[in-house]
Amino acid sequence: MPEHGGDRTDDRSAGRSKLPTVDLITLLALAALWGASFLFMRVAAPAFGVVPLVAVRVGLASMVLLPLLLWQGHGAWLRTHATPLAAVGVLNSALPFLGFAWAALSITAGLSSVFNATTPLWGALIGWLWLGQRPGAAGTTGLLMGLAGVVLLAGDTLGLRTGTSDGAAAGAIVACLGATACYGVAAHLARQKLAGVPPLATATGSQLAAAGVLAVPGLWLWPAQAPSMQAWAAAIGLAVPCTALAYLLFFRLIARIGASRAITVTFLIPLFGTGWGALWLDESVTVAMAVAGAVILLGTALASGAVVRPWRSPSASPRDPAADR
Repeated sequence: MPEHGGDRTDDRSAGRSKLPTVDLITLLALAALWGASFLFMRVAAPAFGVVPLVAVRVGLASMVLLPLLLWQGHGAWLRTHATPLAAVGVLNSALPFLGFAWAALSITAGLSSVFNATTPLWGALIGWLWLGQRPGAAGTTGLLMGLAGVVLLAGDTLGLRTGTSDGAAAGAIVACLGATACYGVAAHLARQKLAGVPPLATATGSQLAAAGVLAVPGLWLWPAQAPSMQAWAAAIGLAVPCTALAYLLFFRLIARIGASRAITVTFLIPLFGTGWGALWLDESVTVAMAVAGAVILLGTALASGAVVRPWRSPSASPRDPAADR
């Protein structure tokens, strides 16, 4: 899930009113797209390999976003903010995309999407450790709940209750959590270094930077056997609707309803990720997975400030969440 850079709508101005129908539809469409990305990775990663797939993803996304950026006359931002855009591109696209593509080789799309929901949790934790943004009682409770949920989900995935651990699955879990940690760092970095940069410029610049970093490794590791048409279709689906189009929908939401409300897409992605996986890949959803996922989502919601404590004064302005995907 991308970060939104420094050009943020004041969330307080968005208010707590009922979400307009068009924005609700956009939110659901965005969650469906990002949930589908885990399905596409499961299909395409074995055929392409991890690095070539991500290189294709960011390369095609850049080809879609760059003409839009130039059409809007924002091309100069890529020059004036090249260094921070490159850093955000590595931390917000290249590394996390590699992590989730690697995980797709060993665990289900549904599991990856649930681990992805820890992104705001990492944002809150990194904001605390790096920037001294100490969470309140609800935030601390949320961090502990989120951690407990991750432990429960990891334990169930690895079969620790029965003593049968899977090394590949363990590596996949570490890759997912490393990816979401990168998202959390990138969100804070973007807020510090890319304030005032148009969101489309941040999205395009970060994808271009990721494509530049991965172009040579992607070609070097290109599979000897040509990927099938099904794998190419999945790769294109991952790059165009799930990356380029999703960025545009996300930034449109931020402009209309504010970042704090747009970030609620994080809590919808696991529903679509597990749903798509069950529908198209016959992936199972266990009771333990559902319970652990619910604990992670509730903890993340508390830690990120996406929910308001019932005893909190209604006049108090909501806290801006530390990160988003």
